[in-house]
Amino acid sequence: MDGRVAAIHAGTADDLLWLLEHPPLYTAGTSAKAKDLLNPAFPVFEAGRGGEYTYHGPGQRVAYFITDLKKRQQAPDIKKYVCDLEEVIIRTLEHFGIKGERRIGRIGIWVVTPKGEKKIAAIGVRVRHWITLHGISINVNPDLSHFNGIVPCGISEYGVTSMYDLGKMISMNELDAVLAAEFESVFGSNAQSAAMGKDCACT
Repeated sequence: MDGRVAAIHAGTADDLLWLLEHPPLYTAGTSAKAKDLLNPAFPVFEAGRGGEYTYHGPGQRVAYFITDLKKRQQAPDIKKYVCDLEEVIIRTLEHFGIKGERRIGRIGIWVVTPKGEKKIAAIGVRVRHWITLHGISINVNPDLSHFNGIVPCGISEYGVTSMYDLGKMISMNELDAVLAAEFESVFGSNAQSAAMGKDCACT
């Protein structure tokens, strides 16, 4: 990601939508609190993004969107960018019959279940030279017990869920097709797309 940001800043590369799965790991954002790392059963990486602790692993689609906000927005606005990422997720989930919702004071996308509200997608970004790093993650079919090693995003009152947990048995390829289309719908079409397998190392 750092290399791509530098290349975009230098004008030698286009924006990039990077779709991948990580091996099991935890990442710590710039607001992560040590007390929220409950049981580090997997490697922990300092991510440099905003936010607190989150989990990434197989069965979870991570989408890193590296884009120049100065070219995409008349006046660069990080809050609008995050709102647009939320919109991408909401539209993608809606395609599969899942109602994703925003919550004031709780970053990410939430769903209402018989057992209360649960988080289905996370957002964590960083901006350098008005070029974005990191992005979103959507729980398709991860091992939800792996979230037990942390307090996800510092929020202990609510759990996490997945598309499979909600009865939506879809493949990553199905999700990717819709996700890429919604990124294009919300942000425009001048981003290259790259997909990587679940053996991708942490970046």
